[in-house]
Amino acid sequence: MTLILTSSAFRDGGVIPARFTCDGEEVNPPLSISGVPEGTKTLALIMDDPDVPKALLPDGVFDHWILFNIPPETHEIAAGVTVGITGISGAGKNEYIGPCPPVQYEPSEHRYFFTLYALDTTLPLLVGSSKREVFAAMQGHMLARAELMGKYKRP
Repeated sequence: MTLILTSSAFRDGGVIPARFTCDGEEVNPPLSISGVPEGTKTLALIMDDPDVPKALLPDGVFDHWILFNIPPETHEIAAGVTVGITGISGAGKNEYIGPCPPVQYEPSEHRYFFTLYALDTTLPLLVGSSKREVFAAMQGHMLARAELMGKYKRP
């Protein structure tokens, strides 16, 4: 089986509806998970934006949502629902931060990557762990990876 991550709100490479952004309700979009490999103990999900102008963030990446230690039997993450343990976003919050690309910088349309990891372990981390800490803890434990990308440009 192949690990698959999809959303009923947008297709891979499509536009994320405003409801899930700073211009709407700013709730996470619904996600569907399938093909979790045998031996998976937990899942991790990271949503980030690699299109941030270097003038705003030196590495050009903003972390929007970090979840880890998601139960492997999770097949759906409903809109506005968090599962597992939340890590800290680029805004310093332990919650989903919706797409909100700054209009005064190019590119004005940003890409948002939702990356799902199947892991053979439970991560020994606490609420508020950073993406860097989650990645470090995942090293040597990734069984599979799936990605879903959506785009958003502010009106």
